[in-house]
Amino acid sequence: MGAPSIAPSALQSFLGSTGSDSSQETQLLQLALQIAHNLRYQHNWDDIRIHYDSTTRIKSQPPIRPLISGFPPQRLYVHPDEQIEVLQKQKDEGKAGMPDLPREREWVLPSHLREKWSLRRFGEVFNAISTVPPQEDGEALFDDSKRAAHTKEGGDDSMEGAPTNKWRISQPKRLLLATLDDDSTVVYYIVHDGIVKPRQN
Repeated sequence: MGAPSIAPSALQSFLGSTGSDSSQETQLLQLALQIAHNLRYQHNWDDIRIHYDSTTRIKSQPPIRPLISGFPPQRLYVHPDEQIEVLQKQKDEGKAGMPDLPREREWVLPSHLREKWSLRRFGEVFNAISTVPPQEDGEALFDDSKRAAHTKEGGDDSMEGAPTNKWRISQPKRLLLATLDDDSTVVYYIVHDGIVKPRQN
């Protein structure tokens, strides 16, 4: 009697679609896919896209690092001045507390804990991205058709078509630094391109 066969995990199957060579380009792509998988299935992000343009790579430079964009289930960052404005509006309307704010598409920079990051490297990434990730650029990684149908039927999640937040445009660029450890733990940090006013609690 033979040993029972073990089916690959969903993550292994997802990563297996990229090939198995050990080039740095493939490793960076698999890192990005692992982070995307974590965002989708552990943190409920949707409309996750990978932005990877190998046509602009200069041969003397290292491979272009894939970036991710997507919608978190709720707003990740509220600028302190926006927070004051929203709370004042709530007060004027006789309401209390922070209302639900429209979600915003966020940039995600996949990285590994062993990588060494410098201000120059972060600067290169910020120079390569727009303030707000483009809505339709990049390659969709997951089938979000059920969610899209829910939104069209009047679900609670129809924010993708909303105009860009004025606070987002007027502030320094930001991204979510996703750092993966060898044990598959992922931690996320909000990183801004410059100095930003501290948040108020």
